[in-house]
Amino acid sequence: MTVAAVPERTRPGDEAAGRSLAGLLVTPVFLVAVSAALYLYVRGLDLDAIERRSLDRSEITHQFLQHIKLVAVSTALVLAIAIPLGVLVTRPGPNRLSAPLLALANVGQAVPSIGVLVLLAVTVGIGFQKAVIALILVSALPVLRNTMVGLQGVDRSLIEAGRGIGLSRTAVLFRVELPLAVPVILASVRVAVILNVGSATLAAFTNAGGLGDLINTGISLNRTPILLTGSVLTAVLAMAADWLIGIVELVLRPRGL
Repeated sequence: MTVAAVPERTRPGDEAAGRSLAGLLVTPVFLVAVSAALYLYVRGLDLDAIERRSLDRSEITHQFLQHIKLVAVSTALVLAIAIPLGVLVTRPGPNRLSAPLLALANVGQAVPSIGVLVLLAVTVGIGFQKAVIALILVSALPVLRNTMVGLQGVDRSLIEAGRGIGLSRTAVLFRVELPLAVPVILASVRVAVILNVGSATLAAFTNAGGLGDLINTGISLNRTPILLTGSVLTAVLAMAADWLIGIVELVLRPRGL
């Protein structure tokens, strides 16, 4: 019997991976270009004393790191709270709590970010911790909802197959359900991070620091270079965070999905 050699064809998944790889390379180059353009723009200006003080390198670095800290802490807590909660309410028994839990989470999502921050500032005070609580209330819903949707969307036959080969409920959850729900969950993590990066600029109104201080100073003192620097750095941080999560998603996504 003669076996004919069949040329290997490019699979749709490979083409998508190639496009994703190209996208991952374009984003950091674009962000470096934007940051360099901002640096050259500010460097070419004749700054007054207020602008020089606000745009000092150490001051910008401090605000930038403070912003990252706000986003990182609030996002980590969102993941630690929303994902286990989403898993819990998809299990038999506690799933009766899914509707009221989503309704409660919707309240936090429906109230504007500035409203949540002001409400917490008036009731429990101001500062870093209160800003983190506000960011959690704002961004927890997408992760909670997508965790539930991702787990509920797993093919029941795959779950039954896992149980059929002797896996426990916990093993099925960690070896079948969660891996298949990863793309949906990570999509919500991207949304939560972007929400937190943007909403964290409002934390400046509650004395929590971050790039919002630059934006607020630029607006209140009518200093365009300060306002532009705070805004551009916030956008760069949001895109960089989205890029990093995209890499994580590419690594964790199960093959074939």
